[in-house]
Parts: sequence; C-alpha cells; structure tokens
Amino acid sequence: MDITNASTATVSPASSAAPATAKDAPAPLTLALVVASDREGRFAPVVTDWFRSRLAEREDFTVTVVDLAEIDLPTSLSYDPSPAVRAELAKVTPVLEAADAYVVITPEYNHSFPAALKNLIDRHYTEWQAKPVGFVSYGGMSGGLRAVEQLRQVYAEMHAVTVRDTVSFHHAHGLFDADGRHKDPAAAEGAAKALLDQLGWWGRALKDAKTVRPYGA
Repeated sequence: MDITNASTATVSPASSAAPATAKDAPAPLTLALVVASDREGRFAPVVTDWFRSRLAEREDFTVTVVDLAEIDLPTSLSYDPSPAVRAELAKVTPVLEAADAYVVITPEYNHSFPAALKNLIDRHYTEWQAKPVGFVSYGGMSGGLRAVEQLRQVYAEMHAVTVRDTVSFHHAHGLFDADGRHKDPAAAEGAAKALLDQLGWWGRALKDAKTVRPYGA
C-alpha cells in the first residue's frame, strides 16, 4: 500500500493576526468520486463505502458519486451521439464539469483498468483539464496498482494532475469483514488521509490559479 525544515519568528502582540474563524475557511472543494467497476458481483461497493466513511470525517470536500454501473454508455464513440446516449451523458458530464477534483476507485482487470472507465474518460476532455485526480485501487497481489500506473498516463493526456499517494487494497476480499468493515484499518486510514491532503492542496492550488489565468491546453 502506497502510503522539514522548521523556522520560528517572534511577533509582537500589536502585530499578531486575528485567529482564523470558520467564516474565513475556504469553501469545500467539489469532489467527484468515480466508481470504475461495472462488473456483476463486483467488490466496488465495499471499497467505496469504506472510502466514503473517510470523506465523511472531512470538511474540505463535498462529494458526488459517479457509479459506472449505473451509467449505460456504449463503447462506440460518436461526435453526434444518439438521444439515448445524450441522456446517459447528461447524468455524468455536468458532475465531471463541476468537480474541482476526482478520486477514481478502480479494480485491476488483467493488469489494467475497466473498459467502462476508459469509455468515460474518452467521452470527456475539457472536464478533466487542470484538475487533480487521486486513486483508490483494489485487487489481488498487486492491489490494483498496475491499473493505477496506466491511468496516470491516460490522465496526463487529459491535462489532469495525478497525486502521488494512493490507497491500495492487496487481496482486498480478505481485508474486510462480512459487514464491510476493514479488519485492521490504521494503515489504510493513514493512506487515505495522505491522498486527500494532497488532493485538497492540488485542488485548491489549481482552482486558485485558474481564477488568475484560464488554463489553455
């Protein structure tokens, strides 16, 4: 599982800044949580529920879930999609457009990631640009990390920024009990915090930068 220097300064009481208040805190970032698996009998809901429990403890993100098992998009791409395809895209495209950041929850299928996720990525372009992407992966021995490494290349082509730290579940089925609770969560919770801290930093930095200068691919 993927899991300073300090300086001090003396400030006189007269020049001390007022303590930050809740009113001063920036608005939460909008996070799209993309659940990549649409396979029958998938393990994705267990991993997704666990990760959402980590997000529930944070105030710096608001979350919308994009579950590809609930989106019916054909793999044949078209510049003039049918009304039925447009209706399916209407469920997801506005969510991706509005997001400040993304987390992709993906299994590993045959050393790669699901076709449904590639289809979603390929149907969008500007929606991903200049935004950060984090990964939560699961699988057997590799914990889905081979899928993640391939996704980094794909998202680079989309002009997205992938954060360094990931959460990965190796031999995932054995890590959770029958109620979906992680049996030994400390390391996974630490990895989730590192991922979300990085995602929050990049999400805020890129959002602020785009207010100064629009991104031009």
